[in-house]
Amino acid sequence: MTGAGRRPGVLGAAWVGLPLLAILLAAAVVAAISIGSTGIAWGTVVRVLGARALPHGWIDLRDVSEAEQVIIWLIRLPRVVVAALVGAALAVAGTQMQGLFRNPLAEPSVIGISQGAALGAVAAFVSGLAAAAVFWLPLFAFAGALAALVTVYTIATSAGRTPVATLLLAGIALGSLATAIATLLISMSVVNWQVANEVVFWLMGGLDNRTWAHVWICLPPVAVGAVAARWHTRDLDLLLLGEETAASLGVDVERVRRTILATAALLTGAAVAVSGVIGFVGLIVPHMLRLALGPSNRILLPAAMLGGAFFLVVCDLLARTIHPPTEIRLGIITAACGAPFFLYLLRRQRGGFGAL
Repeated sequence: MTGAGRRPGVLGAAWVGLPLLAILLAAAVVAAISIGSTGIAWGTVVRVLGARALPHGWIDLRDVSEAEQVIIWLIRLPRVVVAALVGAALAVAGTQMQGLFRNPLAEPSVIGISQGAALGAVAAFVSGLAAAAVFWLPLFAFAGALAALVTVYTIATSAGRTPVATLLLAGIALGSLATAIATLLISMSVVNWQVANEVVFWLMGGLDNRTWAHVWICLPPVAVGAVAARWHTRDLDLLLLGEETAASLGVDVERVRRTILATAALLTGAAVAVSGVIGFVGLIVPHMLRLALGPSNRILLPAAMLGGAFFLVVCDLLARTIHPPTEIRLGIITAACGAPFFLYLLRRQRGGFGAL
């Protein structure tokens, strides 16, 4: 079928799928703010958010207590926004990885980006810089993700070419090395119980005690990464046809690959910096949306942003409410959802692994 023949279907998927995902995300945000140890009516949540968004005086909040306004605006909303940003970042990065490697099992961890970011963050904790100022942790996570990407790409590139299989194998090896170093740093810091405890809980992933400062740390790199990813949707679609075909259609394959990998590193580093290690979001969300909306990255990438945000907001809500007053770590919830799904994909793919 020609591209012209596919276009109505793509547009139809966009008109139905994207608004539906946006509505689901908005509902999840309101529910996540409303539900908690102190329940707040969803109408009150909508009014408080509206009062902050609209000019002063348009919405009367005199019947809403100061405590409710503080809970909504300063405690729950920043956490929900961070969850949405992290989910969107990981889902977009996963979409790019799956498109680049033409494999539904791919995500940022397959080339060591997640492990590099985690190692950088662990170094920030162990050195004490994470406690000194809030910006050190994201800075180290970004540096770790970028260092992992540069190392893997340098190892895998020879004579100006970067074979996908070599890139994946180098990523797996470097990811294992980064995890080993991070574990070594943790074991060396066990004598400082508080630091070791912080690191272990952070590695489990979680969004407790997130504030607007974390939102502003995460928002700029996620926004830049999302724009960069959207810019290369056509190139990513052409790469799905094969590198030789894409090159014959005018795609600079090596340059596009470098850009996509750098974008995925930026998005993953931003997510890891504020949430810890959250697995499987970049695996589940892109694959499910690809089944529903088709393979076109023009639709899939914005859908992944909305779907990833929705998925992680719901997972964080479950983490807070499944076993009150104890909060289950967010990484446990996503792993409980993602591991069975990964095994299902693995079984479906057992006959062949595409690029692998």
